[in-house]
Amino acid sequence: MLHIKGEAGKDVCDSNLGRTRRDVLRVGGSSMLGLSLANMLQLKSATAANKSDIAGGPGWGKAKSIIMCYLQGGPSHLDLWDPKENVPENVKSVFSNISTKLPGVQFTENLPKLAQINDKFTMIRSMSYTPNGLFNHTAAIYQMMTGYTTDKVSPSGQLEPPSPKDFPNFGSNIVRLRPVDEPMLPFVMLPRPLQESSVIGKGGTAGFLGKAYDPYQLYPSGDDMDMSKMTRIKIDDLKLRPEVFSVRLNRRAKLRNTINAGMPKIDNAVKDLNLNQYYEQALDLIVSGRARESFDLAAESHTTRERYGRNTFGDSCLLARRLVEAGTRVVEVIWPKVANSDNHSWDHHTGLTKRMKTQSAPMLDGAVSGLIADLDERGMLKETLVVVVGEFGRSPQRGVSTSGNGNSDDGRDHWPYCYTGIIAGAGVKRGNVHGKSDKTASAPLEDPVHPQELLATIYHSFGIDPETMVYNHLNQPRELVKGQAVSAFFA
Repeated sequence: MLHIKGEAGKDVCDSNLGRTRRDVLRVGGSSMLGLSLANMLQLKSATAANKSDIAGGPGWGKAKSIIMCYLQGGPSHLDLWDPKENVPENVKSVFSNISTKLPGVQFTENLPKLAQINDKFTMIRSMSYTPNGLFNHTAAIYQMMTGYTTDKVSPSGQLEPPSPKDFPNFGSNIVRLRPVDEPMLPFVMLPRPLQESSVIGKGGTAGFLGKAYDPYQLYPSGDDMDMSKMTRIKIDDLKLRPEVFSVRLNRRAKLRNTINAGMPKIDNAVKDLNLNQYYEQALDLIVSGRARESFDLAAESHTTRERYGRNTFGDSCLLARRLVEAGTRVVEVIWPKVANSDNHSWDHHTGLTKRMKTQSAPMLDGAVSGLIADLDERGMLKETLVVVVGEFGRSPQRGVSTSGNGNSDDGRDHWPYCYTGIIAGAGVKRGNVHGKSDKTASAPLEDPVHPQELLATIYHSFGIDPETMVYNHLNQPRELVKGQAVSAFFA
């Protein structure tokens, strides 16, 4: 097999180097100039080191890590961070509006802490699936997490279970293209998997990239309020067995290497499979203790614990900060802890007034404000991208059905055409409102942002061209995401 060497001795076909749709199109155009495919690949290899200059722009490569707070169920933007005045009663939020740090920008009374730090992040008030809405939770989740729509939906309206043929979660793509430099877990998902009804994990795996790029799943028992479990996370697979000291473990590793060196055929086979690399990474992870220590929330002060909130979501956000601090590249906090729960879920078809006021909003307000402010004070926000978003918003009118679900008079149904998200850190503008919704928050009035564009922005922030090609289970080239980064997010 012919291997064409590129940047730093890598094969040009190495997925870590990657090729973009533009490169493939250039091959077609360049053939008229007498350039063959081989010539084109050679040219790409020679210019790979300058690729950042080609794909750059505002925010390019600023992020070293990302924390996504994923609000599954679809938070009501009208009742949180995009309230409206002078609208019909069944549209207007029942909650009062409050001022924020930004003149002229109001939140509802449900977010008093975020209102005091919104000078640190960008509000995206024009998230939208326009023109095609995705009213099904699982379908919208899959697109938000992978950038693609799913191929098959079951007769019940839900997606089929996770498959090795699925598109990868964006976190899997990131850790593959930007592997961690420290002996640390590269990608962690907590405190529960993505789930809708009986479908668990759809959009939350590495899919056709292979299980090596799946997230490390940290799913402690307990519910949304059972924060005691977060201080006793089971991490047995990260611990040394009591009878094996680190020195002995390293000695065994050296013995293994010696045996391999004396067995050329086996050694070459292992080398081809890249097992040595994975073995060393696993060994470093266990021996260093970085991951194990990062899970110890008891090391945090009482003041910090209270700042994030003494609940599972707050502790998860605090743990996300500790993981990133220790070297983790991607952390996805999937909340609520119990999918579709009547208490803390964002799926407010009924009882929105009580549930938003006393359950969902206070936990969101404390944890996210604590996370962003804490990262900023530690100087970590400069290189940590924070994204807070759900799969869609809630219907402008209360008590109506938009997805076939029943809704009480104070409940709102699914609404993918306009909703709100937060993005902060890694060069993102501070104190900014991007986009604007119309009078009833039904549709973007200006600067709509599709979930695919949000993912493209995330990749861009890591210095990864969104058009980079990956190869699926059929060895077919696919772009990371069919969308362009939103350069207006960045300063």
